[in-house]
Amino acid sequence: MTDHSSVLAVIAARGGSKGLPRKNVLDLGGRPLVAWSVAAARAAREISHVLLSSDDDEIIKAALDAGCPAPFKRPAELASDTASIYDVLLHAHDHSGSTYDYIVLLQATSPLRNSQDIDSCIRLCREAKAPAALTMVKATKPPQWMYRLDSQQRPTPLLGAASVIDRRQEATDCFVPNGAVYVARTAWLRENKSFMGLETRVHVMPPERSIDIDAYLDLVTARAVLAEMEKGAFR
Repeated sequence: MTDHSSVLAVIAARGGSKGLPRKNVLDLGGRPLVAWSVAAARAAREISHVLLSSDDDEIIKAALDAGCPAPFKRPAELASDTASIYDVLLHAHDHSGSTYDYIVLLQATSPLRNSQDIDSCIRLCREAKAPAALTMVKATKPPQWMYRLDSQQRPTPLLGAASVIDRRQEATDCFVPNGAVYVARTAWLRENKSFMGLETRVHVMPPERSIDIDAYLDLVTARAVLAEMEKGAFR
């Protein structure tokens, strides 16, 4: 660690998943999905302590087998589709047995982010003296190419007719959160219940490490990208 502030990383992985059932324990490269986040967190130099927040016994066992503490079972009210991730994080902090200056959210559905991504995001937050930081990836399509469809399937430009462009070169680069790393000062997170604010900083990640697994196609893509990584691609 580069300073004396303490950092708690929370790997969030609940059992319920409608898009891809049991996704957090599905196989990726010979180990369950959640184990990838455990490995990245344990290798990160800026993290003081890591723990799992889950309501699911199979996920808890997979995390424990990978070397991640799971000191509690997440309450049912914090494991529903409508539960606030901020309440999940603060519950984890308050049941961790200690207090920490920063909280880091690592979602188990971002298996290809690595320890350098985690450390870079934490350092950015600290060095900028920002209340929060998060990871993003460059959008694959500009918003000027996006449309709404009405009830008769007719398109309307998302940003209005004046925004429409023909050439990609005319578009400004846009970035979207990739779900891989979120960092915030604990006190700020407790007060604001958000990672996004006027002083939030962004660490940009490459697309190959930005896969967020929510559906089967995402898992297939992650397996293909991992195979290419193992052959030395994406360096």
